[in-house]
Amino acid sequence: MLRLSVEEQVFPLAEVFTISRGSRTDARVVVATLSDGVHAGRGECVPYAHYGESVASVIAQIESLQDELAHGLDREALQARLPAGAARNAVDCAFWDLEAKRSGTPVWQLAGLSAPVAEITAFTLSLDSPAVMRDKARRHAARPLLKLKLGGEGDIERLRAVREGAPDSRIIVDANEGWDREAYQRLAPALLELGIEMVEQPLPAADDAALAEIERPLPVCADEACHDRSSLAALAGRYDMINIKLDKTGGLTEALALKREAQALGFEVMVGCMVGSSLSMAPALLVAQGAAVVDLDGPLLLARDREPGMRFDAAGIHPASPRLWG
Repeated sequence: MLRLSVEEQVFPLAEVFTISRGSRTDARVVVATLSDGVHAGRGECVPYAHYGESVASVIAQIESLQDELAHGLDREALQARLPAGAARNAVDCAFWDLEAKRSGTPVWQLAGLSAPVAEITAFTLSLDSPAVMRDKARRHAARPLLKLKLGGEGDIERLRAVREGAPDSRIIVDANEGWDREAYQRLAPALLELGIEMVEQPLPAADDAALAEIERPLPVCADEACHDRSSLAALAGRYDMINIKLDKTGGLTEALALKREAQALGFEVMVGCMVGSSLSMAPALLVAQGAAVVDLDGPLLLARDREPGMRFDAAGIHPASPRLWG
């Protein structure tokens, strides 16, 4: 019989993190633990208000599984029991971790994957004034891939300032639904001129049909518009890439399936994250193997990560220790 526990944990951020929808000073995560009395598996999720989630609502969703877990609910049944989202992610990843701990077999083997390796990850510069973003770009100019949060008046100035601060870095941008059709068409030439490689979710997900009607001179990635496999049919002709986040897919199980189906349909794959600890990044790195873009920098944005955490160095983000997950 499995026992379930769930708790909120709070990680202060190294500095204020701002996107087009607002700012935050900490990462509030929910950790689910499944125990059989001998072994325990953990999963972490990050509730996201934009998707109607809160820490309280996610904890309530997870706690609603108590009786069913005691009577045999397993990872496969979980996929139908909870919708895609943060709550299912935490429990799904806890199931994977528990299975690995019980069997002594790493999750990548249980999932039929190749042994994971380090992947270069983007490092995110949050939305700010051009001068501040230039200074941040200079501080992080040695990083091979920068991701800029945009989505407001002055974005062209921000782009030019960051390129000045980090002339040799690869750069991608994320508008977080902050542009409209006219803004995208106005900004696209500047993106190309500055060597920007990709733009993430330039238009609101509910208003992205325009992307099928206009020229897309650089790859456009679906984030808010893509949650799980059911999202894919609506993305054809509008996007060139999808951003897979476990908090959107509802866990590693659906994330792996989404990656396979998206690639079969011709989409490039990006693997991203909410701002969480290394416990969130560990399963995501398995999905990120060989992805066109990896954006698993959550722990780098924290004032302190959990111990043990993921290792970051010049080779990128390294696979997790079994002490952490998997």
